[in-house]
Amino acid sequence: MKVLFVASECAPFIKTGGLADVIGAVPKVLGELGVGVKVLLPAYPALRNLVQAGKVVDHQDKLFGGPARLVAVRAEGLDMLLLDAPHLYDRPGSIYLDGHGHDWADNYLRFGALSLTAARIGVDGAGGWKPDVINAHDWQAGLVPAYLKQANASVPRCVMTIHNIAFQGLFDSSVRHELGLSDALFHHEAIEYYGKLGFMKAGIALADKITTVSPTYARELLSAEFGMGLEGLLQARRDDLCGILNGIDRDVWNPQTDPNLAATYSSRSLTRRAKNREVIEEWFGLESKPDSPLFCVISRLTSQKGLDLLLETLPVLIERGAQLALLGSGDRQLEDGFRKAADEYAGSVGCIIGYDERLSHLLQGGSDAILVPSRFEPCGLTQLYGLRYGTLPVVAKTGGLADTVVNADAASLKSKRATGLTFSPVNADNLCVAIHRACDLFALPDTWHRMMLSAMKYPVGWDSSAAAYKTLYETLAPGISGTGKEIQP
Repeated sequence: MKVLFVASECAPFIKTGGLADVIGAVPKVLGELGVGVKVLLPAYPALRNLVQAGKVVDHQDKLFGGPARLVAVRAEGLDMLLLDAPHLYDRPGSIYLDGHGHDWADNYLRFGALSLTAARIGVDGAGGWKPDVINAHDWQAGLVPAYLKQANASVPRCVMTIHNIAFQGLFDSSVRHELGLSDALFHHEAIEYYGKLGFMKAGIALADKITTVSPTYARELLSAEFGMGLEGLLQARRDDLCGILNGIDRDVWNPQTDPNLAATYSSRSLTRRAKNREVIEEWFGLESKPDSPLFCVISRLTSQKGLDLLLETLPVLIERGAQLALLGSGDRQLEDGFRKAADEYAGSVGCIIGYDERLSHLLQGGSDAILVPSRFEPCGLTQLYGLRYGTLPVVAKTGGLADTVVNADAASLKSKRATGLTFSPVNADNLCVAIHRACDLFALPDTWHRMMLSAMKYPVGWDSSAAAYKTLYETLAPGISGTGKEIQP
């Protein structure tokens, strides 16, 4: 079984969010199950050394305005195909945004090229390798099944994975001509979305199967509240939709070996976490209060993540004697709000605006609880890191958060299964209640310790989920024959 992953980012090479972590981890576990995976990724400037070390396996004289090469390379346990097209990807700063914080104006070409190249690999192969299945990830790869359908290609089959339906890749309808897409596909059952070209819409409408990153999110997507306008299409394709829960790389996220921690530890040496807390206090300018809970946030600062609710409830957290360390960036209003809170509650609230990988590990290794009050959350990874590190998640009961955190109610506490706290509906009042509950439980050291042990035992790896992906691919691959015709832009 050979599978091509198509994505816009991949850890540890290029990362803006959880998508990169998934793309960097799943192929390795699938490889252990006998599935040969290659990852197709744009050759951004950060990947220049990999391009130079790789082997050119294909080239095009003209790909949406300039020449392009396909470079094969193996690094960090991954087999990759890098789309080297400097006119599309050789740009400073963000891979999605220009220097003014706006989407690159030609993102439709940049990621249309990625989709087109994936389809060509599927039909013609690359360097003697041809996939049985293509797995397109998020809107940036959404046109893969459109190009395959346009070529009348019966193989490879295509899976579309939705990591976050809020980002849909909508563009003016006229750009379909630059992308070489047939007018025959521009209708409501294919690539058209209310008069626009929809990358995500195309992927959902035309892929053979659709997955998303947690079972609860798969159900939520069928509703108007969470479907973001695509719920009708998803309802029509309900039989082809499944939720496969995300996992994490347990080698990268391992408190016993993590080089980012001031002190490594295991479930048998939890007292060593105190050293990590001391370093957090120093970095964030917090007072030393070992008898009070330290909450952390590691997140994009957006309304989706519910961080406006946390600002509203901060006085309650402070009144309980707790502390907060926040790492993140995003909406300017939220950034300013947390900066102001750090000044107002100096010693109890600290914030660092931005992102630092080492610091994100340290926060997991030294905080008592991690707050994830998201209004919607397809899966979430920070709560999984928290479980792995014994940093108890306090989360909204939605999406993958609901699927991964066992709420500390009377029954779960008695049976020693509780791993955190959940709350719903998602509003400030219920977040206040969850913070109060966390503080009450922290005041019961034996109970909190048992919850930490249960959390650290919770299965957060990719084993069962990768097996589910393999099973899905195998349902698509048998009996497929034919190669289709050559794909033209």
